[in-house]
Amino acid sequence: MDKPSIKIGILGLGTVGSGVVEVLNKNGSDIEKKVGRKIEIKDILVRDISKKRKTEVPQHLLTTNPDDILENPEIDIVVEVMGTIDLARQYILKAFENKKSVVTANKDLIALHGKELFEAAEKAGRDLLFEASVAGGIPIIRPLKECLSGNRFTRIMGIINGTTNYILTKMSRDKMEFDDALAEAQRLGYAEADPASDIEGLDAARKIAILASIAFNSRVTYEDVYVEGITKINSYDIRYAEELGYAVKLLGIAKEADGELDVRVHPVFIPKSHALAAVSDEFNAIFVEGDAVGEAMFYGKGAGKLPTASAVVGDIISAARNLSFGMPGRVGCTCFYSKKIKPIQEIESKYYLRLLVEDRPGVLASIAGVFGNSNVSIASVIQKRIEKDMAEIVLVTHTVKEANLRDALKIIEGLTIVGNIGNVIRVEGSDT
Repeated sequence: MDKPSIKIGILGLGTVGSGVVEVLNKNGSDIEKKVGRKIEIKDILVRDISKKRKTEVPQHLLTTNPDDILENPEIDIVVEVMGTIDLARQYILKAFENKKSVVTANKDLIALHGKELFEAAEKAGRDLLFEASVAGGIPIIRPLKECLSGNRFTRIMGIINGTTNYILTKMSRDKMEFDDALAEAQRLGYAEADPASDIEGLDAARKIAILASIAFNSRVTYEDVYVEGITKINSYDIRYAEELGYAVKLLGIAKEADGELDVRVHPVFIPKSHALAAVSDEFNAIFVEGDAVGEAMFYGKGAGKLPTASAVVGDIISAARNLSFGMPGRVGCTCFYSKKIKPIQEIESKYYLRLLVEDRPGVLASIAGVFGNSNVSIASVIQKRIEKDMAEIVLVTHTVKEANLRDALKIIEGLTIVGNIGNVIRVEGSDT
């Protein structure tokens, strides 16, 4: 006798939800062989049953009542692709109360409420799988939790927001200004009408919080992440980076040293020789460093209907296999430490600085003196252009403590010889 099918309920039929339906329909026979049982869509929660959709779905599968999924004893796995936070949290907790495994693509939810949800999953003895919450179709959650779990990780650096990478690529490759590149990203659908979550670094912050929690086995929340966006980057920064042998990228960075975690999102100058420097357009990449594996990089499309659906369906298959073999909940939360988050003032880095100063003798000596008094060592100084009686200078420091640099910049900002501090950008990925 054939084994009974594993039935799933899908919460949401937007871009990702419709992609999940398409992948399951297209590859269903192969998926059945991989799982050993058929995966059957039982119900799909939508707001409006009568709405016309590009993805064809039988009308009898659609419901506006979440309890048709959450309280249906026939449904084994709940797939949450709604994109909200509070409502999704409520539905997922109810799913666990009813002994259902959960697959979600919701990065905001995991970054904010991951601890509560994992505890609920453990209590229910069911899976909480979330591969699609970071980097779309790129497998990174499972590699960190399983394939590379024998490592002690020292560093993760990633381009984990395709919108900002597209904008910076257009600024670098096509010499566009920020506003023009953003407008093109919006026209192509890479950026939302309100792009703040992307360009201010908030989306990447949620993702790096998730990755850091997994890699370093210690709970990192969105609030723990220091965040800067790319809105201050202009064409001069892009040009000077290229002249100095760097590319400008928005990176999510997580490091561990001496039992403390350094977790942040901000623009960086990264050497053109580094693998991340070559990642262009809307593509994502995550660079991992472990004591056993050494260096590894995961690359691909970090968003989009089918790439994200690919990750969701992969989790559905894992949850279905676990149920088939009586092992749900076998890979739960791995945050068994409570490591201190290092304040941004305590990190050490190299820095690129762009300043507008008076064009006369003695100015550089005065600025160098302020840096020296704050224990900031300057590696190089280059004068770039003249604006009336003001000169733009570019400085690159040696590795210094951020608090020292900030102390120096407060003093420099108040000097009458300084017109403005155009930008300050950290330099990563280089030991020279």
